[in-house]
Amino acid sequence: MFDLGWTEMLVVGIVALIVVGPKDLPVLFRRVGQFVGKAKGMAREFSSAMNDAADQSGVRQMSTDLNKSLKAATNPVGAAMDGVKEAGKSLADLDPESETGKLSAQRKADAAKIQAATARAAAERKAREAQEALERADAMEASLKETPEADKT
Repeated sequence: MFDLGWTEMLVVGIVALIVVGPKDLPVLFRRVGQFVGKAKGMAREFSSAMNDAADQSGVRQMSTDLNKSLKAATNPVGAAMDGVKEAGKSLADLDPESETGKLSAQRKADAAKIQAATARAAAERKAREAQEALERADAMEASLKETPEADKT
């Protein structure tokens, strides 16, 4: 608001401490805080009243149109890309009865089948690997059981 940095605020605090004194400084800060709070409240009310008046008079709609025009003038590539995005949204809404809609539905179904087949293959591979690991563990346990018996004889 006033563009005060930490050093400026420190200087103001030290001057206030010297001028007002340490005893009355908390009271001063409390009153300043209340004043700032009231000022912010009045600014918020004023801003809200101005926004309501703009909404009622239609100035806000003109403002949005003006903002779009200024954006298009200052950034023509960005404005063109926005137009392309809007056109793309209309293309994404396909009629399910059209040929394109039927092809899109078929592609979704095919994609779901592929995902299901891939998930099944991955699950089968993991089960096979787990079974192989169990067989290796059983073999190692069996070899460990045979080794102590050979040492005893």
